[in-house]
Amino acid sequence: MKGIKARLLLQIGLLLLVIVLLLEAVFAFAVYTYYFSSSRQILESRVTTTATFANQFINGTTLSERARNILEQLIANESSRVEVLNLKGQTVIDSYGFSSLDRIDTEDVAVALQGGVGHYSGISSLYQGRIMAVSSPLTNSGELIGVLRFSVSTEPLYDAVFGLISWAVAIGLIVLLIGFALSLIIARRIIDPVKELTGISRQMATGDFSARAVRKYNDEVGTLADSLNHMNEELAKNEKMKNNFISTISHELRTPLTSIKGWGETLVVGGLEDEEETLLGLEVINGETERLIGLVEDLLDFSKYQTGEIQLRREPVDLHQLLRNLELQYSYAGNKRNVTLHTDLTEETLPMNADLNRLKQVFVNLLDNAIKFSKQDGNVWLTVMRRDRLVYVSIQDNGEGIPPEDLNKIGERFYKGRSKMSGSGLGLAISKEIIQLHSGKLQIESEYGSGTTITVILPLMPDPDAIQDNLA
Repeated sequence: MKGIKARLLLQIGLLLLVIVLLLEAVFAFAVYTYYFSSSRQILESRVTTTATFANQFINGTTLSERARNILEQLIANESSRVEVLNLKGQTVIDSYGFSSLDRIDTEDVAVALQGGVGHYSGISSLYQGRIMAVSSPLTNSGELIGVLRFSVSTEPLYDAVFGLISWAVAIGLIVLLIGFALSLIIARRIIDPVKELTGISRQMATGDFSARAVRKYNDEVGTLADSLNHMNEELAKNEKMKNNFISTISHELRTPLTSIKGWGETLVVGGLEDEEETLLGLEVINGETERLIGLVEDLLDFSKYQTGEIQLRREPVDLHQLLRNLELQYSYAGNKRNVTLHTDLTEETLPMNADLNRLKQVFVNLLDNAIKFSKQDGNVWLTVMRRDRLVYVSIQDNGEGIPPEDLNKIGERFYKGRSKMSGSGLGLAISKEIIQLHSGKLQIESEYGSGTTITVILPLMPDPDAIQDNLA
């Protein structure tokens, strides 16, 4: 019973069984009530009619004479047993011509002796089975003198009721069988597409992203098939980007290692006699080592980014001071592309509760990218604008820009764009994650062929005086 089909069949079967049992119970109750109520009403009508006639038109006679008169008036094919009882409940005479000194003390007789019309259903030794009886008082000038009792065997009624109920049970079993068969068909129509989707998902789990689910129905299963196909496409794209990333990062790691190994061998063979060549080699080795360290740090950050383990060490900081330091760093450090950094920074304090090193990592990455993608002898603009409790830091370059079809993918993991100068594809994804951890937002605007503008939006502390006291 672990499968969905088995559970579905069990639940539908139980539901059908409960419904059929309820309908059978209602039908049985209705049939029983109809047959026995109708018989009781007919019997009551006959006994009250006979007793009323005798009480009104046969006055001034003894109970025995009245009994004989009543029996003489009965129709020839009377099926009920008619008895006239005295006040002690003894049979004066019955429709078979017998009398008896045995007392009849059933509730119908007791009610009739009190002046009412009584009913009784039970076992009779005379009929050797179940009977129904109705009794009515006999009076003489308003005085109770006896009881008129009609009784009939109910065995034929029970046989008729049980016969109808048996037919109803048989029909109910047929309904259950038909319902179970239909449930099996419905379960198959529901479960078979799910099994097909399960098989496709297992193919995907093995790395086969060529499998596609067929949408057969316009329902939740069809929607699931579409979702599975969409997930399949996304996984295939991610797999491709991951492979490209591995290829790229392998190349990025191999290049500095090759330079380090080459210069190391050169220095060893040269014997360190040429001081100028030695210094150049050490400078290259140092630079490539720094590059390797940067790549490794990016990979470590990316690993934390993948597992959601990037943590911030928040403290009161001044974003304005951080940007000023970066302005000095990039204005005087120089770069291979001879790109000029232009700044428009506010003079006011920008208080934040943030991780200073992480923010510096973000802005260094954005500035490095802006310089790298700018034209030779180009320009990069760093501007800051404050609106209420938000600060907007924009970095703009006049490089080649980003194609419209790539714009929405920039910042995704593994995605590094189509430019030949694209790096590992990690820096911007990590920067975006750091900004989001600071409750900020990173926006990218670009016009292909004209340049790119990246804007970082960060929240400031609500009370500027508080950070001034902390910084002091």
